[in-house]
Amino acid sequence: MLEKENIQFERSVVVGIITQNQDEDKLKEYLDELEFLIFTAGGEVVKRFVQKMDKPNPKTFVGTGKMEEIQLYIRENAISTVIFDDELSPSQQKNITKILDCKVLDRTNLILDIFAQRAETSYARTQVELAQCQYLLPRLAGMWTHLERQKGGIGMRGPGETEIETDRRIVRDRISLLKDKIKVIDKQMSVQRSNRGAMVRVALVGYTNVGKSTLMNSISKSEVFVENKLFATLDTTVRKVVIKNLPFLLSDTVGFIRKLPTQLVDSFKSTLDEVREADLLLHVVDISHPDFEEHIASVNQTLTDIKSNDKPVIMVFNKIDAYKHQTIEHDDLITERTKSHYTLDEWKATWMGTVGEKNALFISATEKENFEQFRERLYEAVREIHITRFPYNKFLYPDYKDAVDKEDTE
Repeated sequence: MLEKENIQFERSVVVGIITQNQDEDKLKEYLDELEFLIFTAGGEVVKRFVQKMDKPNPKTFVGTGKMEEIQLYIRENAISTVIFDDELSPSQQKNITKILDCKVLDRTNLILDIFAQRAETSYARTQVELAQCQYLLPRLAGMWTHLERQKGGIGMRGPGETEIETDRRIVRDRISLLKDKIKVIDKQMSVQRSNRGAMVRVALVGYTNVGKSTLMNSISKSEVFVENKLFATLDTTVRKVVIKNLPFLLSDTVGFIRKLPTQLVDSFKSTLDEVREADLLLHVVDISHPDFEEHIASVNQTLTDIKSNDKPVIMVFNKIDAYKHQTIEHDDLITERTKSHYTLDEWKATWMGTVGEKNALFISATEKENFEQFRERLYEAVREIHITRFPYNKFLYPDYKDAVDKEDTE
């Protein structure tokens, strides 16, 4: 965890609403996640504002009274940023900024900002910039606040409109240029993937910050960046891995998240192609997270969206060391047993058992707990795919030569 005394955090407040589709518990989960996103981006949350309403106010997202409460608080507590848990429409963002007179962001904007911080390669930076431009385009009019100080009338109608239209054209041209650039890189990456030959491809998928990169490092002995923050890894990493005598390709992909901006799904198409073209998916889950079942559902929905939900999957429940520690702490204070008090054996007896004993593994990537069992299962799964692709392989069959001779004579 970062030390607050050494770093200047941006003081922020968060805003969310309770609706028919999002009860209080669900909102708390989302706001917890939003706080972690803000910490990742370099901010700290000093207060949460919550309002219960049937649907968001089309003008200011929350009601007038709640908006006045937020306005008073940010003035009295030197708040620099207000962040809303849901995506704001361009008009909502414009209206709220005018009322609060401070920086106003929504969840989408925040995630785009984190992606911009984390992008290392030219390709990732291009993808993020495209997503940012697509997000920015409909919001340009609300950003021309300096023009609002001018009075309307003769001679004052044209310049503002012309400037905004000029900027819109610049952004549209930039979007077109970035799309062309991504097409070229997509072609290059497609050629790279085809040049990898017929080796079995395994992709790590999962919610953000579940330990995919740590697992990648443990299996492949590579040095992929790892940090206890959301979206620590943004660029896809592919490594050749050999278990026993069997080589295969392992790729670490960008983590998924609830309410993932559509702009990012579109611009990170090639990154997701690693998942689409994989022969086997390792769905990594942080079992120590209280909402891990929600995370699984979110990842499965994204896999469905990118048409990759029909691939063979091994569920890898990671961070069992942290989960055991939590269970011991809960047992000391237990009042009523809920899912949060389940032991690993009790979890295995639930729906996890339906995915098959072989396809639900419980490990700790950092402590290497149950790691040999995991490697053995991964080897078996890759070997199974390898055999169907190469029926007679000298590395997998000692009697390879006899089999080939027999086939030739027949």
